[in-house]
Amino acid sequence: MIRSNKKRRPGFTLVEIMAVVIILGLLAAIGAMNFLGQADKARVTTTKANLKTLHNSVAQFKMDTGRYPSEEEGLTVLIEKPSDVTGWQEGGYLDSTSIPSDAWGREFVYIAYPESGKPYAIMSYGADGQEGGESYDADLYSTDAK
Repeated sequence: MIRSNKKRRPGFTLVEIMAVVIILGLLAAIGAMNFLGQADKARVTTTKANLKTLHNSVAQFKMDTGRYPSEEEGLTVLIEKPSDVTGWQEGGYLDSTSIPSDAWGREFVYIAYPESGKPYAIMSYGADGQEGGESYDADLYSTDAK
């Protein structure tokens, strides 16, 4: 029998290290994709909740004052009393002193008498901030919020 005088040193080969790095990279990529998908879904859910709150606040404004806000007034009538109304609820119609924005940081758009035939709608342009779109970029309307 031939014996080698070389002693084996403990450690990993370059191939083993590369395999571990590749596996960790794949796991990180999968985890990041799942996390980003959940963040977008949460933004849509938050925006829909804000739309519903604003929609209900406008309906309450109508019940108290007898009219809907004009497009020029927009949603500010929910926190600031217009000069030409009576019955406006002291303190406003929102729990905050400012109009909330959508989950992407943009202002909601108030539309009086939209094409849907409803008396008003409040909308967010979605993730892309532009009209139209699909998936997370789709426009969100208060009349659709559940």
